[in-house]
Amino acid sequence: MDLPHRARIPLVFLGIFSLLMALGTALVRLGWEIPLPNYDMLIAHGALMVCGFLGTVICLERAVALGRIWAYVVPLLTGIGGVWLVSAPEASSPLILISLGSLGLVGIFAIFLYRHPTLYTGCMGLGAGFWLVGNLFFLTRWPLYTVVPWWTGFLLLTIAGERLELARLLQLTRWVKAGFLTCVGLFIGGTVLTAVGFQVQRAAPVLSTEPGDIFTSPLFEGGLRLIGLSLVLLCAWLFRHDLARRTLRRPGVSRYTAVCLLLGYGWLGICGILGLVHGGLTGGPAYDALLHTFFLGFVFSMIFGHAPIILPPVAGIALQF
Repeated sequence: MDLPHRARIPLVFLGIFSLLMALGTALVRLGWEIPLPNYDMLIAHGALMVCGFLGTVICLERAVALGRIWAYVVPLLTGIGGVWLVSAPEASSPLILISLGSLGLVGIFAIFLYRHPTLYTGCMGLGAGFWLVGNLFFLTRWPLYTVVPWWTGFLLLTIAGERLELARLLQLTRWVKAGFLTCVGLFIGGTVLTAVGFQVQRAAPVLSTEPGDIFTSPLFEGGLRLIGLSLVLLCAWLFRHDLARRTLRRPGVSRYTAVCLLLGYGWLGICGILGLVHGGLTGGPAYDALLHTFFLGFVFSMIFGHAPIILPPVAGIALQF
C-alpha cells in the first residue's frame, strides 16, 4: 500500500526547508545581511543542500516509485536530519539520521535491483552507495573536501542512471554502453584515490603557499584529476547519446527539458575541465567554481529539466507548461 499524495507534502516541505536554509547561508557567505535561525549553520551549507534537500527529494522519488509506506521513512530521516542541522550544525545526531536515510536508500535500490537487474538501476544504486560512504565520512569528521567527491558521485550516478534509463529507447550498442561504463569506472577510481590520498595526507600534511588553499598528497590530486577526466568524457557521452538531442526540436515542455539538460551537460564539462586544471586544490575561488559548476550548473539544470516529469507523480499536482 502506497502513501496518499497529501501525506507526502510534509516530506516535500522538509526538503524545501533545507533548500531555503542552504540558500540563506549562501547569501550570507556572499556578504548579504539577512537573518538566519543560527549563524553557526554557515558550516552546514553543503550538507543542507546535498543531504537535506537533494537527498530528501531523491529518497522521496524512490519511495514513490517503490510504492510502499515503509519506504517513506527514508526521506523522513533525511528531512528531519536536514532540519536538525540548522539548530545543531556541529552535532552528530543529525548526521546519524542522514546516514541512516542513505542506508535506507541503498536498501530501496537493492529491492529495485532484485526486481529489475539492469545497468541503469545498478548505476543509480551505486550512486546511493556513494552517498552512504560520503555521509559516513562526514559523520566521522573527515574534512569536507574529502566528502565532496562521494556526494558528487551520488548525484552524478543518480542522474546518469536516469538518463541511461531513457536512452534505452535508442537501443544503444554494446560499445556505447562500454563507453558509459568506462566513464563511471574512471570516476570510481578517482574517488577511491582521493580517499586513499587523504589517508596519506594525514600522515604527512603539505600546505600550499597560498592562504586558505591546501594541497594534498599526489594521490589525492591524481584522484581529482581522474574525476575531472571522467566528467569531461561523460559530458561528451551524454551530448552524443542522450535523448535530449532528439527532443530539442519538439515544441513545448519537451524542448524546455532538452534545453535544460544540454545546458547542464555543458556545465558538467566545464566542471571536469576545472578538475583537470586545478587538481588537488581544496579552497579558494577556483575551488568554489569547481563545486558550483557541478552542484549549481549541472545538478540544478537537471532539477529544472526533470521537474515537469517528477513533480506530478510525487506531489499529485498537474503542471501546465
